[in-house]
Amino acid sequence: KFSPDGKVLMTLGKAGVAADGPDTFNQPSDVLVAPNGDIFVGDGHGGNSNARIVKFSKDGTFIKTWGKKGTAPGEFESPHGLAMDSSGRLFVADRGNNRIQIFDQEGKFLEEWKQFGRPSGLFIDKNDTLYVADSQSSETANPGWKRGIRIGSAKDGKVVAFIPDPDPNGSQEGVAADLNGNLYGTLTGGQAVKKYVKK
Repeated sequence: KFSPDGKVLMTLGKAGVAADGPDTFNQPSDVLVAPNGDIFVGDGHGGNSNARIVKFSKDGTFIKTWGKKGTAPGEFESPHGLAMDSSGRLFVADRGNNRIQIFDQEGKFLEEWKQFGRPSGLFIDKNDTLYVADSQSSETANPGWKRGIRIGSAKDGKVVAFIPDPDPNGSQEGVAADLNGNLYGTLTGGQAVKKYVKK
């Protein structure tokens, strides 16, 4: 955590230590700060890394962790992205399992959605519009699905739009929207950001 002028305010984890303890991580993929200041970490990036969500208080005190490697509800294969809707539900991009899992803030599994492809990044705006970046779908990783950004409702999971990745080898892993509805997709390959203007 940094101040607006770049001063380090908080550090979680131990530099150079890969583990699954209350104060260590193994390839964390995303961090989300809830409206009340609680901190959620998607800890794991596939392979021999962790596969869990870790929750801390706003001062960095460990609260709890949940999840492990697997395919059952509450299990993960790369919890790659996090987002929270207006009712406080935590959305997890469980990329390796081609699904979004939804939890309450205590880790209770609520439901899973597979209609958003192979999610890498998630963003939910103030109107509960859900934006999902799919950077890995292919005929081998997720047959029948294409890479791009899917747009839908965080309330009911209905997908209403799809923006295909203009680069067939593209890898838009992150997504965000501004107040005007313009979208931004982050590319790991090429280290760039693509902007999509709302018309």
